[in-house]
Amino acid sequence: MRHLETLIPAVLGGFLFQTLNLPLPWMLGPLTAVLLYQESASRPLLWSPLIKQLGLIVLGISFGLYFQTELLMQITTYFAPYILMTTILLSAAVSLGLLTARLTGLSRTPSVFGAIPGGLTEMVIASEELKAQPQQVLIFQTVRLVVVLFTVPALMIYLFTGSGTPEAEMPSGDGISFFSPEALLFLGVGAAGFLLQRLLPAGIMIIPLLLTVVLMISPVMLPAVPELLFYSAQLAVGVSLGISISFSDIRKAGSYSLYFALIAFLLIALSMLLGLLLAWWTGMEIETALLSTAPGGIVEMVLTASVTGADPAVVTSLQLLRVILIVTFVPPLLKKMFYK
Repeated sequence: MRHLETLIPAVLGGFLFQTLNLPLPWMLGPLTAVLLYQESASRPLLWSPLIKQLGLIVLGISFGLYFQTELLMQITTYFAPYILMTTILLSAAVSLGLLTARLTGLSRTPSVFGAIPGGLTEMVIASEELKAQPQQVLIFQTVRLVVVLFTVPALMIYLFTGSGTPEAEMPSGDGISFFSPEALLFLGVGAAGFLLQRLLPAGIMIIPLLLTVVLMISPVMLPAVPELLFYSAQLAVGVSLGISISFSDIRKAGSYSLYFALIAFLLIALSMLLGLLLAWWTGMEIETALLSTAPGGIVEMVLTASVTGADPAVVTSLQLLRVILIVTFVPPLLKKMFYK
């Protein structure tokens, strides 16, 4: 019954956002609905982590279905300029974090971790390893997440599609029926993601995505993921995000929250300039470049790409590259910077 209490407002939120033509209705609608319902009910809602994990597996498989062999060769030519853009963005985030620490009296380490546009979970885990007040990092990253979620998709959809939210470009796979025997391969892909998730950051989604890409460039034929399953996966992830956001935690941070909201807006503006530079440098479509450099999560940016005419496969690849760069290099660099 507790799950039903969570599901009902989530579904209503999805239908409301869809009716109002708001961005990413089946992710942001459930997120907003459960966030507001949980706040008004003054008690935490229940949503099993397994539901979120299943949703991320389905989305990982869906994003993998966007890839084609010829596209992979093209994507590799973007890596060098994209790494440069990512370095500039991360340098700006670290500088803004240090400036915020100086202006507010916060400790430098949680301030910097709170400003970096990496995954919320990954930044909190990294801050725990460096004993950098992970609770503060969680709050500051939550503020950043809220700003990005409700700014970047809406801005991109408005810029490239005008008013309203067009239908998403569904990943088609190889065009065969979902009820064909080949669909059983998805069970193996999902199981691998579940069992091996700790091998990579966001591994529960990224491992199914990578395995699906391998299957897409192999002789194997793959079906598309049904629309109902695709949107249900978005709902599962949106609900999980909504439950994780706490207004009370944001209020506890007080004026610090305003600083980190401002940092998020500044990084969004800088990422758009870098996206324009990336498009000029590589010849990439502007909407694809902007979503690739945007300081958002892989899921949100790829879903936005699917409704703006951007290339979801390119956005997936480059956003994934940034996550790997951040998780691999940022914690040791910050450790060297702050713990000499």
